[in-house]
Amino acid sequence: MPSRLRDNLNSSYFEAANALRSKTARHRIVAYVESYDDIYFWRTVLSEFENDKRYFEVMLPSKINLTRGKKSVLMNFLEGEPLGKDMIACVDADYDYLIQGRTHQSKRVLESPYVFHTYVYAIENFQCYAPSLHNVCVSVTLNDHRIFDFRGYFQQFSEAIFPLFVWSVMVYRNGNYPKFSITDFCRIADPGGFNVQMPDPSIAKLRRKVHTKINELQRLFPDAKDEYLATKDDMKALGVTPQTTYLYIQGHHLFDTVVSPILSKVCNLLRQERQNEIYHASAHKTQKRNEMSCYENSLQDIKVMLKKNTGYMVSEQFRRLQDDIRHYLDAD
Repeated sequence: MPSRLRDNLNSSYFEAANALRSKTARHRIVAYVESYDDIYFWRTVLSEFENDKRYFEVMLPSKINLTRGKKSVLMNFLEGEPLGKDMIACVDADYDYLIQGRTHQSKRVLESPYVFHTYVYAIENFQCYAPSLHNVCVSVTLNDHRIFDFRGYFQQFSEAIFPLFVWSVMVYRNGNYPKFSITDFCRIADPGGFNVQMPDPSIAKLRRKVHTKINELQRLFPDAKDEYLATKDDMKALGVTPQTTYLYIQGHHLFDTVVSPILSKVCNLLRQERQNEIYHASAHKTQKRNEMSCYENSLQDIKVMLKKNTGYMVSEQFRRLQDDIRHYLDAD
């Protein structure tokens, strides 16, 4: 197939290809995603909806020029509405969901029946779903001792950053984001100096940083009170609560700067605990050495296990995504 044709495939092409298939063959639906990491996530999402009549093929926007990213997906397949029942786009929500059509991209993402988004900022936010993080620790360390309350900590973390997060969404809605960018927000939303045994000081420090920045923003935008309160109410209506804000902040920041360092410290303690159990067991040295070697060879990498985490599938946000896909398929 000529590269130009292959780069300009649209839903009509896949509809024609499906029409040429045997009546007994399964119907193929192509799902374009942003990056290599997204392929596994969306395969997990879409697998539930496959049956003896249809299946999904998840791929990047182009196999020719290796273009990736949300803009590539949307520019290639939204302009002119080449998407359709046989070709869909699956993207991270980013802020497009929260700004509710204030930009062209947000409007197209929310209004196209063939574009599906994560509701949370990105797939990394799903992977960092707090109620599932203990299970990630178990998969990494093979130690099921609960030494840290992930759910409680990320509720406090979310409550601390929620007021500033409302400001962040507000300035992206009204176009003032150059004065307070997502990068600026992420710089503040860093717990830093986290201690597993005493996590409260990191939350207290975070609250102080948020308070300082809000005071600065209030001086910069002295007439923004009504707009802020309206945005706050709108955020809650969209499902963003003070206890779940962490799901809507930049995914890479949450994954790399917040969750991974915390998991690393928790897992280190769990490893040490298991190693001490082996060391102090009533067994001869050779047996202990063999047991320790067996245990250490079974340990897994934290980030790899996080990326494989599917505990988010019980979350309300993931169920909303599933409902969108179910609605699309029922309408076919």
